[in-house]
Amino acid sequence: MTRECKSVRNAYGRTLVELGKNNKNIVVMDADLSCSTQTQMFAKEYPERFFNAGIAEQDMMTTAAGLACTGKIPFVSTFAMFATGRAWEQIRNTICYSNLNVKIAATHGGITVGEDGASHQALEDIALMRNIPNMIVIVPADEKETEEAAKFAANYYGPVYIRIARTNLPDVYDNSYKFNIEKAIIMQEGNDITIISNGETLVECLDCAKMLKEKGINAEVISIPVVKPIDKDTIINSAKKTKRVITVENHSVIGGLGSAVCEVLSENYPVQVTRIGTNDVFGQSGTAKELMAYYGLNAEKIFEKIIGLLK
Repeated sequence: MTRECKSVRNAYGRTLVELGKNNKNIVVMDADLSCSTQTQMFAKEYPERFFNAGIAEQDMMTTAAGLACTGKIPFVSTFAMFATGRAWEQIRNTICYSNLNVKIAATHGGITVGEDGASHQALEDIALMRNIPNMIVIVPADEKETEEAAKFAANYYGPVYIRIARTNLPDVYDNSYKFNIEKAIIMQEGNDITIISNGETLVECLDCAKMLKEKGINAEVISIPVVKPIDKDTIINSAKKTKRVITVENHSVIGGLGSAVCEVLSENYPVQVTRIGTNDVFGQSGTAKELMAYYGLNAEKIFEKIIGLLK
């Protein structure tokens, strides 16, 4: 379906500038990728509060921890692969163990990094971040949600991980949207199957739900931008209604949103859950559109999967 798509990275960059204007304690760090992460907007506006750590992500995280100890609110950005993979120990032992007020806003998560290939496609970052105590994990689905997530992070005390897409995305929320760390969002009510998603795949699930509607299948679509702490009640209540749950994410099926949903339901209301994501494999080079189709993450492939399950 053809829609106007907007850069969520630009939304992040613009929001940083807005936050920096209102709070002089906000500082921004980047690992020599400010053109890609769009932290260059903040660097241009507030050069005295911007620090390029170079290709030294571990040093960047520990420096951010030090800045947090002085009362600053560091927003740290680089590609998700390098933020969560290369600097995992520093995030765990230096930032989260001390519950320091550091915000990690990583771009280029998932297979939609595209032609850069497997080495740059973080398919494990949500799993790596959500298993660290004290860490909040957020995966925005569009421009508005990215803005709201960044504003929440600035006002929340403690470590936050925000995963920001490389690809431009259409709006799924209007300007009335308000971020709520405690609540998932029921995007569409239904009683035949529950579809749970976030990030780039949410719009695909909404399109899939329209295709299912044409077949007489009423899907309940739930957006869960906050993977940790996860809204258990919304998941359980929907599962009780539909008895069938499918999760869709631009991430490995191991340890991400699908795993979190399975944990909730296995302990509270056991039903069959089908997880769609990358199946214990590395990514590969290709356009974002090609890779979304190849790994079964576009609306058409999700539709085919659901029709097969319901049969």
